Amino acid sequence: MEYLEQLVTEWYEYQGYFVRRGLWVGLESDGSYECVLDVVAFHPIRHHVIQIEPSLDLLSFDEKERHFQPKFDAGRRYLHRMFGVEPHSHIEQIALIVEADSLPHHVIGGGRIVLQADFLVDILQNLSRVDSASAPVPEKWPLIRTLQLVSDYRERLFKVLKMP
Repeated sequence: MEYLEQLVTEWYEYQGYFVRRGLWVGLESDGSYECVLDVVAFHPIRHHVIQIEPSLDLLSFDEKERHFQPKFDAGRRYLHRMFGVEPHSHIEQIALIVEADSLPHHVIGGGRIVLQADFLVDILQNLSRVDSASAPVPEKWPLIRTLQLVSDYRERLFKVLKMP
């Protein structure tokens, strides 16, 4: 999961968000916390808050629901105050998962389901619009920079790999 969290972090930082990973919320009276939110991003100009919960597990839909529900509930409870956005503002919540062939819905635990493959395609499509020679992704985002290079050289890579 560390890879997915790093990729999500880099992607949202690259787009101008302030990102926190492993954000503990819901301080209890005994000093413990209600739960940890995997990745939370805030765009200061658009006042957009997004909570991303990546998961590589292959659990059933019901098990996934039990995993994501408390995290998304906590996000809706605490993130408005933490980022100073209006209580009525929408907090986008995403369950970033590996596969969803057997999932009966597009929403889980109150958050939208996004497949890892679709997330990567979105990144590659956005990066393909930027000329890496004149606007390379900065070195501080090595995963996104690598994807930019893959996007730039995909035709050559596909020829070498003999892919359509």
